[in-house]
Amino acid sequence: QVQLVESGGGLVQAGGSLRLSCAASGRTFSTYAMGWFRQAPGKERELVAATHWMGGSIIYADPVKGRFTISRDNAKNTMYLQMNSLEPEDTAVYYCAARSRATRFVPTTTEAYDYWGQGTQVTVSS
Repeated sequence: QVQLVESGGGLVQAGGSLRLSCAASGRTFSTYAMGWFRQAPGKERELVAATHWMGGSIIYADPVKGRFTISRDNAKNTMYLQMNSLEPEDTAVYYCAARSRATRFVPTTTEAYDYWGQGTQVTVSS
């Protein structure tokens, strides 16, 4: 089992920045990939960014390319999402996810992940 706890969400004005954190605990050595997803009211949960924990490959969703950066601190078992130039359209609950099944590629769908955090709200005002 892997436990994930997100933090860092909040209310910010358009153009501002936030950094989300995802602290992992438990069987973290079995993690093959981790990612950030978001879900806005009335919409499906969608990929924001993800990384292959072993190979280091990273994928970003088109709407956040050039504005968001995913990173990790292996020593702290923590993943981050630096969000710059935030837009009202970025308003959503942001979730951290981890995959413990072996994979060669960066998973991009919700079904590909095994563990989820409780989510943290990000609200961007115009």
